[in-house]
Amino acid sequence: MTGGASTTLERAAARLADLLTGTATTITEPRPHPGAALELFDQVSLRPLARTEAPVECWAVDGGQSVVADARCLQLLVTRAARVRYADGACTLEDDGTLRATLLGGEAERAAAVEALDVVGMDPTTSVDINLVRDRWEWEAVERCVADATPGALVLVDGDLQPDWRMPSTFLAELLAEAAARGVTLVGVTKHSSLASGGAPLLGRLEREAEASFGERSMWWAPVGRTRADVGGVTIVAARLDPDAPFSFRIDLPATAEPEAVLGPLAAVADDAAFPGYPYPLSVADGLAACPGWLRAEVRHELDSLFDLAGVPTDVRRRAFADRHDLMERS
Repeated sequence: MTGGASTTLERAAARLADLLTGTATTITEPRPHPGAALELFDQVSLRPLARTEAPVECWAVDGGQSVVADARCLQLLVTRAARVRYADGACTLEDDGTLRATLLGGEAERAAAVEALDVVGMDPTTSVDINLVRDRWEWEAVERCVADATPGALVLVDGDLQPDWRMPSTFLAELLAEAAARGVTLVGVTKHSSLASGGAPLLGRLEREAEASFGERSMWWAPVGRTRADVGGVTIVAARLDPDAPFSFRIDLPATAEPEAVLGPLAAVADDAAFPGYPYPLSVADGLAACPGWLRAEVRHELDSLFDLAGVPTDVRRRAFADRHDLMERS
């Protein structure tokens, strides 16, 4: 390591040490979601949490994505959104979702991709990327869960309760109103939150404070912030849902919900020994929605078959989609 590199590492480490061991408590969101209008509380009060009975029904949604062919100016990607249903302690539905292919590239592909998303009120000139495509179909799956759920059910979403910023700002508010009318509660669970306290991770600070206040194996929760009603009306809390949980999570709840009345049943489906503290319906949905390498290879093989039928020469495909950087590193 050169002297200059060592100096920069030493400076970075010193700054990290200051942040991680500092005493500042101001809560911030370093990477705010565009349009989320998140209002964070000045003071965070920790409260003990009690596990209650499991919900009568629990749905979970998660999405997966993969780039199948990348010519940089053109990309073929696939996405899917999985749904899972638990009732009476058993999994009664595992739906890995429809695998959808989307072509991204120039203006014609962008316009076609926006139209295919079929979102009322979306700006037809908006940009499109893989995150928007995956997010749109995740929320479509959430809408179907809300429609299929029985009163009293929880519908769990991987991540915060905030659709992609390119979705209309009224989308979530309308969905929350529909869920409330059906007696269904949406819950967002974020595994790795960017919320910060004095520049350091907020959840890590709260975990240490809770251990000191309530004990090493305590379950707890704390209100952290909220969003405006016109962009959904959501209460953001931090919570540890199992005595054996290594981590706490950010959890988003409808502003109209009583947090403890939702967190208690949520904790009842977060006691799996494999992932203590994380709702196991979401773990199952995550596995179903994943787009692993073998799936990408299958889609690419199918794409080549379709290229054969269309008469696309193999050298044209190779020149378009070969990863030159990967080839150079292997030489």
